[in-house]
Amino acid sequence: MEKQIAKDLLKIGAVFFRPDEPFIWASGIKSPVYCDNRLTLSDLHVRNNVENGLAALIKKHYPDCEVLMGTSTAGIAHAAITAHILGLPMGYVRSGTKDHGRENQIEGKLQKGQKVVVIEDLISTGGSVIKVVEILREAGAEVLGIASIFTYQMQKGLDNLDAANVKNISLTDFDTVAKTAAEEGYIEEKNIRQLIAFRDNPSDESWIEK
Repeated sequence: MEKQIAKDLLKIGAVFFRPDEPFIWASGIKSPVYCDNRLTLSDLHVRNNVENGLAALIKKHYPDCEVLMGTSTAGIAHAAITAHILGLPMGYVRSGTKDHGRENQIEGKLQKGQKVVVIEDLISTGGSVIKVVEILREAGAEVLGIASIFTYQMQKGLDNLDAANVKNISLTDFDTVAKTAAEEGYIEEKNIRQLIAFRDNPSDESWIEK
């Protein structure tokens, strides 16, 4: 599954490589790769692979799941489609509390004690999805873990998830996408060294010169 999803993301242009002209993230980190998983929603074949893949991950790793909760906004559509496949209720968690109406941050019905899996599109440092997990826990949910499409496999992200005591299972990952991209001719073999160097230490920009 990891390689098939990697091929899918590459085929639809959801993964962009610019090792010689890095992307700049909101955090200021320079990155040779950018992943836009929202594009998976626009391709029927890839969308089916992604949603069925997420459903399979949940069945295997979180068999006791009772509710899916998407992250706002990228995880909402994936949570909805996957929940439909699994026959489960879903909702989503806003990035902030509404300033009107019922002032909800959690949208959809959630009962205390319910077993929840969070649906996220991608994970880098894990900061935003951990906030979602914390909000759900504060509301009384039992968060079984996260199911995501892609993870950058950054050590900081792994450490943050471990510190928050939350499990993540992804359909594919940074190393698989990089290797598949080289095999399929999207990047040169030499670029893999740059990508892995970035993955291992994003704050060390020496990878740009490799």
